[in-house]
Amino acid sequence: MKKIFLILTLFLFFVQCNSCFGEQSFEEKKKEIIALYNSNNLEEAYKMSSAITEDKRDYEIWYLLGNMSQDFGNEENAIFFFQKSILLKPEFDKAHYNLANIYLKEKKYNSAINEYKLAIKHKKDFAYYYYNLGCAYLGLKDYKSAKNEFEKAIKLKSNEANFYYNLAFALKQLKKDKEAKTALETYNKLKETDGI
Repeated sequence: MKKIFLILTLFLFFVQCNSCFGEQSFEEKKKEIIALYNSNNLEEAYKMSSAITEDKRDYEIWYLLGNMSQDFGNEENAIFFFQKSILLKPEFDKAHYNLANIYLKEKKYNSAINEYKLAIKHKKDFAYYYYNLGCAYLGLKDYKSAKNEFEKAIKLKSNEANFYYNLAFALKQLKKDKEAKTALETYNKLKETDGI
């Protein structure tokens, strides 16, 4: 009986201590994947991420797979991977944002708007979420909503020239020529300072 207990104890110890056999823990693998990704070694990072079985991937691994798929030009896979990330962590704003950017690029404006709104719901202080939401509204020719989103983006980051350019466009479409001119002047001033 003592022999069985000892064997069982040793077995459980070694199962819990995978690193004793040279295997990396999930967190170690994830850190290595992130380091590879950050050093622009995308092929190796993708290979390592893909080697993790689907049931073991967390929301960050799915997200990284989505980013790398986008980098490789495979938007279809990227959409799938971002959706998997969101399923595991619905409040993960970056996955919503990246998914929305794909939809915006594909001119699926309503889908983009929904995803940008979810990103904003979970992170209200990132100017580009509002800016890109405004761009999606421009795609639908909803200039009033676009104007409102560009103004929110400007409140958060007032030195971004493109925010003013698109605001000027939306205002021009709304026949607010004086305000459009002011926004365009601000755009020009910011572009001049960027060139210095």
